[in-house]
Amino acid sequence: TLPDFAALRAMLFYVDEFPEKRHHRKESEFLFPKLRARTPLHRDLLDHLDLDHSQGERRIRELEHALLAFEIMGESRRIHFEETAARYVDFYLRHMALEEQQILPLAARVLSPQDWQELDEAFLANRDFLAGAEPEAEYTNLFSRIVRLVPAPIGLGPAGR
Repeated sequence: TLPDFAALRAMLFYVDEFPEKRHHRKESEFLFPKLRARTPLHRDLLDHLDLDHSQGERRIRELEHALLAFEIMGESRRIHFEETAARYVDFYLRHMALEEQQILPLAARVLSPQDWQELDEAFLANRDFLAGAEPEAEYTNLFSRIVRLVPAPIGLGPAGR
Protein backbone atom coordinates (compact mmCIF):
# COMPACT_ATOMS: atom_id res chain seq x y z
CA THR A 1 0.00 0.00 0.00
CA LEU A 2 1.03 3.58 -0.45
CA PRO A 3 2.03 5.55 2.62
CA ASP A 4 0.11 8.53 3.90
CA PHE A 5 2.06 11.17 2.01
CA ALA A 6 0.47 14.06 3.92
CA ALA A 7 1.62 12.59 7.24
CA LEU A 8 5.13 12.00 5.92
CA ARG A 9 5.36 15.52 4.49
CA ALA A 10 4.24 16.99 7.83
CA MET A 11 6.79 14.90 9.75
CA LEU A 12 9.63 15.84 7.42
CA PHE A 13 8.65 19.49 7.70
CA TYR A 14 8.88 19.17 11.49
CA VAL A 15 12.35 17.59 11.25
CA ASP A 16 13.46 20.41 8.99
CA GLU A 17 12.01 23.14 11.21
CA PHE A 18 13.12 21.98 14.65
CA PRO A 19 16.13 19.66 14.72
CA GLU A 20 17.77 20.95 11.56
CA LYS A 21 17.14 24.70 11.71
CA ARG A 22 16.85 25.31 15.45
CA HIS A 23 18.30 22.61 17.66
CA HIS A 24 21.43 21.82 15.66
CA ARG A 25 22.15 25.49 15.15
CA LYS A 26 22.03 26.02 18.91
CA GLU A 27 24.47 23.17 19.48
CA SER A 28 26.92 24.56 16.92
CA GLU A 29 26.56 28.18 18.08
CA PHE A 30 26.39 27.70 21.85
CA LEU A 31 27.25 24.23 23.18
CA PHE A 32 30.18 23.26 20.99
CA PRO A 33 32.08 26.57 21.37
CA LYS A 34 31.71 26.34 25.17
CA LEU A 35 33.14 22.82 25.09
CA ARG A 36 36.02 23.88 22.87
CA ALA A 37 36.78 26.73 25.27
CA ARG A 38 36.77 24.47 28.34
CA THR A 39 38.67 21.39 27.13
CA PRO A 40 40.85 20.13 24.28
CA LEU A 41 39.02 16.77 24.41
CA HIS A 42 36.86 15.64 21.51
CA ARG A 43 37.68 18.54 19.19
CA ASP A 44 37.71 16.22 16.17
CA LEU A 45 34.33 14.85 17.22
CA LEU A 46 32.93 18.37 17.65
CA ASP A 47 34.20 19.24 14.17
CA HIS A 48 32.54 16.10 12.81
CA LEU A 49 29.22 16.97 14.50
CA ASP A 50 29.40 20.53 13.17
CA LEU A 51 29.91 19.05 9.69
CA ASP A 52 26.85 16.85 10.26
CA HIS A 53 24.87 19.95 11.19
CA SER A 54 25.98 21.73 8.03
CA GLN A 55 24.88 18.75 5.94
CA GLY A 56 21.61 18.08 7.75
CA GLU A 57 19.45 20.56 5.86
CA ARG A 58 20.72 19.23 2.53
CA ARG A 59 20.00 15.67 3.62
CA ILE A 60 16.43 16.49 4.70
CA ARG A 61 15.86 18.28 1.36
CA GLU A 62 17.01 15.14 -0.45
CA LEU A 63 14.56 13.09 1.59
CA GLU A 64 11.72 15.56 0.99
CA HIS A 65 12.48 15.47 -2.75
CA ALA A 66 12.54 11.66 -2.75
CA LEU A 67 9.15 11.64 -1.00
CA LEU A 68 7.71 14.10 -3.52
CA ALA A 69 9.05 11.99 -6.41
CA PHE A 70 7.47 8.87 -4.89
CA GLU A 71 4.15 10.67 -4.41
CA ILE A 72 4.05 12.11 -7.93
CA MET A 73 5.81 9.41 -9.94
CA GLY A 74 4.52 6.39 -8.02
CA GLU A 75 5.99 2.97 -7.38
CA SER A 76 8.98 3.50 -9.66
CA ARG A 77 10.33 5.91 -7.02
CA ARG A 78 9.46 3.91 -3.87
CA ILE A 79 12.82 2.16 -3.50
CA HIS A 80 14.76 5.42 -3.90
CA PHE A 81 12.60 7.05 -1.21
CA GLU A 82 12.99 4.09 1.15
CA GLU A 83 16.76 3.99 0.65
CA THR A 84 17.06 7.76 1.13
CA ALA A 85 14.93 7.55 4.29
CA ALA A 86 17.05 4.68 5.65
CA ARG A 87 20.27 6.64 5.00
CA TYR A 88 18.85 9.71 6.75
CA VAL A 89 17.70 7.69 9.75
CA ASP A 90 21.11 5.99 10.03
CA PHE A 91 22.87 9.37 9.75
CA TYR A 92 20.62 10.93 12.37
CA LEU A 93 20.81 8.03 14.84
CA ARG A 94 24.63 7.91 14.58
CA HIS A 95 24.74 11.67 15.14
CA MET A 96 22.47 11.49 18.19
CA ALA A 97 24.43 8.57 19.64
CA LEU A 98 27.69 10.51 19.44
CA GLU A 99 26.12 13.49 21.17
CA GLU A 100 24.44 11.41 23.87
CA GLN A 101 27.31 9.01 24.54
CA GLN A 102 30.28 11.36 24.26
CA ILE A 103 29.37 15.05 24.10
CA LEU A 104 26.76 15.26 26.85
CA PRO A 105 28.92 13.35 29.38
CA LEU A 106 31.83 15.65 28.49
CA ALA A 107 29.60 18.70 28.96
CA ALA A 108 28.48 17.39 32.35
CA ARG A 109 32.14 17.17 33.41
CA VAL A 110 33.54 20.45 32.12
CA LEU A 111 30.79 23.10 31.88
CA SER A 112 30.15 25.53 34.71
CA PRO A 113 26.77 26.35 36.25
CA GLN A 114 26.90 29.66 34.35
CA ASP A 115 27.50 27.77 31.09
CA TRP A 116 24.47 25.58 31.79
CA GLN A 117 22.31 28.59 32.57
CA GLU A 118 23.26 30.22 29.25
CA LEU A 119 22.65 26.96 27.37
CA ASP A 120 19.28 26.48 29.06
CA GLU A 121 18.21 29.96 28.01
CA ALA A 122 19.30 29.37 24.42
CA PHE A 123 17.72 25.93 24.06
CA LEU A 124 14.50 26.76 25.90
CA ALA A 125 13.86 29.46 23.30
CA ASN A 126 13.24 26.61 20.81
CA ARG A 127 9.96 25.72 22.50
CA ASP A 128 9.97 22.22 21.04
CA PHE A 129 6.92 20.13 21.93
CA LEU A 130 8.96 16.91 21.89
CA ALA A 131 11.31 18.42 24.47
CA GLY A 132 8.40 19.12 26.82
CA ALA A 133 7.83 22.79 26.01
CA GLU A 134 4.64 24.38 24.75
CA PRO A 135 5.38 25.15 21.10
CA GLU A 136 4.80 28.45 19.38
CA ALA A 137 1.19 28.81 18.22
CA GLU A 138 1.94 28.09 14.56
CA TYR A 139 3.59 24.80 15.50
CA THR A 140 0.75 23.65 17.75
CA ASN A 141 -1.32 23.15 14.59
CA LEU A 142 1.52 21.22 12.96
CA PHE A 143 1.84 18.86 15.93
CA SER A 144 -1.92 18.36 16.05
CA ARG A 145 -1.99 17.62 12.33
CA ILE A 146 0.79 15.05 12.59
CA VAL A 147 -0.88 13.32 15.53
CA ARG A 148 -4.21 13.19 13.69
CA LEU A 149 -2.61 11.83 10.50
CA VAL A 150 -0.27 9.21 11.94
CA PRO A 151 -2.02 5.87 12.51
CA ALA A 152 -2.66 4.51 15.98
CA PRO A 153 -1.03 3.43 18.19
CA ILE A 154 1.65 6.06 17.46
CA GLY A 155 -0.84 8.78 16.52
CA LEU A 156 -4.59 9.16 16.56
CA GLY A 157 -5.24 8.31 12.91
CA PRO A 158 -7.01 5.16 11.82
CA ALA A 159 -4.94 2.02 12.46
CA GLY A 160 -3.75 -0.08 9.57
CA ARG A 161 -3.17 2.70 7.05
